[in-house]
Amino acid sequence: MADIFDVDGIRMHISDDHRFGSDAVLLAKFMKPKRHDIVYDLCTGSGIIPVLLSKNKNIPKAIYAMDISYEAISLLERTISDNNLDFIVPIRADLREFKTVGEQNADMISVNPPYFRQGSGKERQSFSQAHARHELSCNLTDIARAAKRLLKYGGYLKMCHIPERLTDVICTLRENNLEPKEIIFINGYNNPVPWLFLVSAKKGGKPGIKISFKPMTEGI
Repeated sequence: MADIFDVDGIRMHISDDHRFGSDAVLLAKFMKPKRHDIVYDLCTGSGIIPVLLSKNKNIPKAIYAMDISYEAISLLERTISDNNLDFIVPIRADLREFKTVGEQNADMISVNPPYFRQGSGKERQSFSQAHARHELSCNLTDIARAAKRLLKYGGYLKMCHIPERLTDVICTLRENNLEPKEIIFINGYNNPVPWLFLVSAKKGGKPGIKISFKPMTEGI
């Protein structure tokens, strides 16, 4: 069932299957796009990352928000209509097959991907929730290949993931000419063990990486 959630004055449409967590909020803060940038948000869900970027001082020139789910895109379309967010363009597509919007390759791509391999752990009952959490519709390789295809040379992929998949993420990005340039590990409240990391990878970048640790309570 659809519901309305207030995001800093924006009426955002969400549902039981298409909500969002603190990982998406942290990723949006981590991105810092420029005003002239073309941004693609893959696996957008109900569109929380484009919505949060609309509150930035530097709003990107255009944000193409992509998801394979008809329900997710329908929710985002209602959010865009209710709040006049015309620079956000919803796209219902499979990222494994999508090329570009015209000739507009991305300056920046964001993705909050499924964290768990297919068959690992308990998958949720809902079809949509299972696809959001597990690599059923796309996996890390699919995402890296899409980013390589959609990004301009020198463009950046910004992604969040869980620490247990760190090796998979770094190896997969490098295999697709996406060089990890920064990783921030996020610690939980009163817990020194990271539960999430944010990674910035540059298409065609040279080796060299900055690593830091930050608690949930500290700004990105």
